[in-house]
Amino acid sequence: MTPPITMDGQPPRRGLPRVPDRFAALGAVLLAVVVLAALLAPWLAPYPLDEPRPLERLLPPSGAHWFGTDQVGRDVLTRILYGGRTSLTIAVAVLGVSAAVGVTLGVVAGYAGGWIRDVIMRVTDVFLAFPALLLSLALAVVLQPSVNTVILAIAVTWWPWYTRLAASMAASIATRPYVDAARCLGVPAPLIIVRHVLPNSLTPVLVQLSLDAGGVILTSAALSYLGLGAQEPTAEWGLMVQQGQTLFTTNWWVVTFPGLAILVTAFAFNVLGEGLRNALDPRAQVLGRRERRRSQRMPERPRP
Repeated sequence: MTPPITMDGQPPRRGLPRVPDRFAALGAVLLAVVVLAALLAPWLAPYPLDEPRPLERLLPPSGAHWFGTDQVGRDVLTRILYGGRTSLTIAVAVLGVSAAVGVTLGVVAGYAGGWIRDVIMRVTDVFLAFPALLLSLALAVVLQPSVNTVILAIAVTWWPWYTRLAASMAASIATRPYVDAARCLGVPAPLIIVRHVLPNSLTPVLVQLSLDAGGVILTSAALSYLGLGAQEPTAEWGLMVQQGQTLFTTNWWVVTFPGLAILVTAFAFNVLGEGLRNALDPRAQVLGRRERRRSQRMPERPRP
């Protein structure tokens, strides 16, 4: 009997616990707080963004400065709020470009097949042959450090994953009876792709986008930490960690709070993505129901 396959093309992970719904809800709440805080930063920030106060440098957390101040007297909480705007903008831009390029190429490859699929997938394999972070570092070194450089460097290494995922889904959908019926009716191939193949290929892509958002934020923070991403005076979490690394033992708040912002945001995206995968994967739902029924039928062990 053929083992069941999840919507990402992999066998179900037996023996590993599924993400509980309450964790997915927690991720959604945390992500909503982060997004709202970034959007409302001009109104929530207690101080102007780039207002150095030399007389208030490296103050510990207090009622006046909840997260303390940095080396030049800037409020850390204010920079974290504005840094969320930068980090989330990078994530949205990278995933938008990667999904647009990858899904388009993947759907065309999966539906067309033949030499078109071979060409697209071989180009995809060339990009996948290089470690993503190493290739991003190489591109960031060549280009001038900036937020746009980070977006381009990460997007170039991210789109092949969506191409492979969309190609596998499109190849499966292209053999469905309603697609064959559309071909028999003389519907043009581009119209079939837009109306039938593409909409039915988006569910796993959306799940993968939510799972990848945390990874994009971590990668962009790593590039900024290495001095290859956002530059002063831009507020960005990875850059804030890089600037405060030498002060960790003496002024811990300068580096701790930006690091926690990265950790919380990546955690929120990951648990939300896992929750979406469990909710939108019909095979995973069937397996989960079977496991629950099996556990309910198991007799309880007699107590000693």
